[in-house]
Amino acid sequence: MNVPPKQFIRVPHERLHRFVSMASQTVGLSVEKAELLAGLLTANDLRGVFSHGTQQIATYAILMRDGKLNNHPDIKVIKETASSVLVDGDGGLGYFPAHDGTNRAIEKARNHGMAVMVSRNHGHFGAAGLYTRMTLEHDLISYVTSGAQSHLQPATSILRAGSGSPMSFSAPAGNEDPLVLDFGVMHDLYGPHGDDLLKLAPGLVLRCIGMGEICQSWGALLSGLTVSHESPRWTFP
Repeated sequence: MNVPPKQFIRVPHERLHRFVSMASQTVGLSVEKAELLAGLLTANDLRGVFSHGTQQIATYAILMRDGKLNNHPDIKVIKETASSVLVDGDGGLGYFPAHDGTNRAIEKARNHGMAVMVSRNHGHFGAAGLYTRMTLEHDLISYVTSGAQSHLQPATSILRAGSGSPMSFSAPAGNEDPLVLDFGVMHDLYGPHGDDLLKLAPGLVLRCIGMGEICQSWGALLSGLTVSHESPRWTFP
């Protein structure tokens, strides 16, 4: 997924940034949000995380154009304490409440030693590592995850319980390079080889399901997503 093809053309990242910003503004995003999105997606490309880089704008732009994502979200703090904050994304892309909430959590952690942030009511928030990297310059360790509506049913294969949720961990290392782990639960479980993997490495599959359930319980249920197939209580899907 993130291996460069043998045949390709080279595009300067500045041009990709401008294209993403322009496309975002064309479908209604403000200049500020379009520039933030372009910066985050371009940064992923530069790290070689092409799956979560500028190519994502093709999907995002269509969803905003068709009204399935709010192109003018009003990001709001719903509840906060000295060391916690709940941010609502108003049906827009997840990058905006996640980025805003991470900055708020960083400030709280700097003042109180640790903090937690939950965001809700938004779409895809991209690579989890975008947000764990934000904490490094503040000498903080962090864990980020996200959940999604899994649409689990009684007859569904247990392999679906693993979900496709991302997770990322980071730890500063003084003058050395920091540690950033940025990955997703095994997506191969959804493909044609899921049953084969279960036979060959049941322990691996069970670990993936366990990690996926942690992502769902911490990154989805805490934000207000339901366990059943019923739609969440907010307006945008």
